[in-house]
Amino acid sequence: MSKGQRAGDLDPRSGFGGIMSTMPDEVEPSPPIGPDEAISPKLAAQQTGRLGELLVQYELLRHGIESAPMTTDTGVDLVAYSNIRGRAFTIQVKANLAPKPAGGKGPPAVDWWVSEDCPAEIYAFADVSTRRVWLFTKQELASAAQQRSNGRLHFYMYTNPDAESVGYTRHGDERFSAFLFDSRVAVLFQ
Repeated sequence: MSKGQRAGDLDPRSGFGGIMSTMPDEVEPSPPIGPDEAISPKLAAQQTGRLGELLVQYELLRHGIESAPMTTDTGVDLVAYSNIRGRAFTIQVKANLAPKPAGGKGPPAVDWWVSEDCPAEIYAFADVSTRRVWLFTKQELASAAQQRSNGRLHFYMYTNPDAESVGYTRHGDERFSAFLFDSRVAVLFQ
């Protein structure tokens, strides 16, 4: 507040002394995490899962879609509401902190396991290290999953095209680019 100005004279659009008026109307996605910004490898599985959920919630909100986490894990991690569709969607989130060697010593890959009887409508697969999220419907996941074992679907993708592996040619992340969040959000929620 400047000298001689009363609290009632403040322009509510200027918020916090004008700080808010300098903020952009649209938020750009964060860039991938660089080599100098390594994520702590000491995170517990629950923390990695929560990071994935928060990343998905951030992306949903960036597109104007409200979401909330579930308090118990029954196969649904988030519920998102689409104003345009006028309904809620259930989402199962699976997260990887970063790619790891396939099979323990192969080229880098991210992978996720999902129960075939999971009640969620949409599956969000997150690679936290690159801040990428892929969205699949139940039918799309059943078709894209490379393995089925004991009532679970295994979905994976190789992440390094320079590895020159046959696996990348067949199951590289480029093959699934149509399922990346920004390509899918309008199709699924708007």
